[in-house]
Amino acid sequence: MIKKFIDKLLGKPAAPRKTSPLGKRLEVAADVHGIDPGLLDERAVKVVKTLTDAGFEAYIVGGAVRDLLLGVRPKDFDVATDATPEQVKGLFRRAFIIGRRFRIVHVVYGRGREHEVIEVSTFRALPTESEAVQGNEKTAKAELDGKQHAVDASGRVLRDNVWGPQIEDAARRDFTVNAMYYDPQRRLVVDYHGGLADAKARLLRMIGDPETRYREDPVRIVRAVRFAAKLGFSLEKKTLAPVAACVPLLSNVPASRLFDEMIKLLQTGHSLASLVQLKKLGLVGQGGKGVFAVLDAMLTPAGDLPEGVRGAFVRQAFEDTDRRVKEGRGVSPSFMLACMLWHEVLDRWTKIRNAGEPPVPALAQAIDAVFDARIGDISGRGKLAADMREIWMMQTRFERRSGSGVFSLIEQPRYRAGFDFLRLRADVGEIDAALADWWEDFALGSDDDRQALLADARTAQQKQPRAVRAPRPDAAAAAPAGDESGEAASDAPARKRRRRRRKPGGGEGAAPSAGAE
Repeated sequence: MIKKFIDKLLGKPAAPRKTSPLGKRLEVAADVHGIDPGLLDERAVKVVKTLTDAGFEAYIVGGAVRDLLLGVRPKDFDVATDATPEQVKGLFRRAFIIGRRFRIVHVVYGRGREHEVIEVSTFRALPTESEAVQGNEKTAKAELDGKQHAVDASGRVLRDNVWGPQIEDAARRDFTVNAMYYDPQRRLVVDYHGGLADAKARLLRMIGDPETRYREDPVRIVRAVRFAAKLGFSLEKKTLAPVAACVPLLSNVPASRLFDEMIKLLQTGHSLASLVQLKKLGLVGQGGKGVFAVLDAMLTPAGDLPEGVRGAFVRQAFEDTDRRVKEGRGVSPSFMLACMLWHEVLDRWTKIRNAGEPPVPALAQAIDAVFDARIGDISGRGKLAADMREIWMMQTRFERRSGSGVFSLIEQPRYRAGFDFLRLRADVGEIDAALADWWEDFALGSDDDRQALLADARTAQQKQPRAVRAPRPDAAAAAPAGDESGEAASDAPARKRRRRRRKPGGGEGAAPSAGAE
C-alpha cells in the first residue's frame, strides 16, 4: 500500500492488473479439429520432438495453428515451450537467442536462400507487477537493464521476459485464434479461450480488456488489420470499439518495428484489401497524416488510390505482388516500396530537372529527398534502400539504347527488377510501350537479333530532329547587336574555340581546362 501511495504521488502508472482471464484448458482431438498432418513442417515437428525428448513441454503455436485449422499451409511455424531460452539453445547445433523486449530463440536449418528459421519462445507469465520507466526503448536503455517486465508511461510493454505456465502464456497472447497450441505427436489442439470456435466463425476477438491490450502493444491494431484482410475475418464489437482512440498510441512505437509491420501487412497476398481495412480503422486517410508515411506518399488525403496513371501503377504492382504470394513465389519488399514511392520521386525529379540539373544527378537528388521525407533512418537498412535506388536509377539507363552500355545493363544483378518496373510503367501508359518491348527483345534475343535492334535504335535516333540549345545568358550579352530578326551585324564566320591542353601531372588541385564546368 505504501509503495502504491508513493508511486501515485510521483505520478507513476499503477502496476498492471491481470486483465486477461486465464481461461480453461480444452483438449481437442484430431477427429474434431481435422488438421491435416500433411500440412505440417517436418523441421518444426523435429524441434517439438527434440524438446519433448529432453523432458520439456513443446507445441506448435499461434498463427500456424490457426492456419492449419483453416486448411492452409502456414508460411511460418513457431514453437512454444516451458524450456528457457538458454535451455533451448543448448539442445540445437545452430540456435541463437535474440531480442530484448521478448527473448526468443531462432533454430536455424539449412544455409543461404534455402535456410529456414523455427522461432521458439518460452511460455510467459501474466505480469502481476511492472516497473514503469520514463522514456522508451532508446531513451531508457539504462533503466531497462536487468528488468524482466517494464512498461512506459502509456502502459506499452518494453520488456516481457517473465516465464510462467502455459495457461498464463495463452492469456497474454492477443487474439483467441492465435492462442491455441498443437501437439503434432499426439495430434491434440489445446484451446483456452474459444479460439477454435472463433476460427470457424471467422471472428477476431481480443483476449481480456481490448483497450488495455492495445496499450500494452499498439501494433496489435495493425495485426488486426492484417488478419482481417488476409483471413477475411471481422473484428468482434468489443475488440473494435477502442481502436480509434488507441491509434495515436502507434506514434510511440519504434519506426523500424512499424515499418516491418507495414511490409508484412502488404505482403500477405491481400494488399488491396489491407488498404481498405487501414482506411476503415482510421490508420490512413487522415488528411495525408496517417500512421505510415510511405502510404501517405501514394494515397490521396482521403486514403484512396489516386485516379489515372498513378493509381493504376500502384494497383497493378499490388495485384502482381498478391498473385505471386498466392502462387508461392517470392516477393521483394524493395520492388514493392519502389513502386509505392515512385511518383513522389518522379515529381521531385521533374522539378529538379526543370531547374536545370542534368537528368542523372537530378534523379539522385530526388531519391535522397524522398528517402529523407518518407523513410528516414530506415533508408540506412543497407540492401533494401540500395535495391530501391538501383531500380529507380536504372530507368534513366533504359532510355539510352546505344553503345556498350546496353550490354552491361542486362548483366546487372538487379536488371530483371529494373525491367519489370519499366514494363509496369509501360503497361499503365506512363511511357511508350515500345521502349519496354525493345529491352525485352534485346535481353532475350540472339547476337544477330541484338545487332539488328541496335541498328534500328540508331536509325530512329538519327531521324529525330536535333535539339538546339538556347544560348547562355552571358553569351547572348556578348553577341554583337543585329537587326530585329536576331541576325548578327557581321557575316564573318565565327572563330573556332581552341581547347587548351591540360598540363601533364594535373590532378586534384590543378587548374581546370577551358570550358570545364
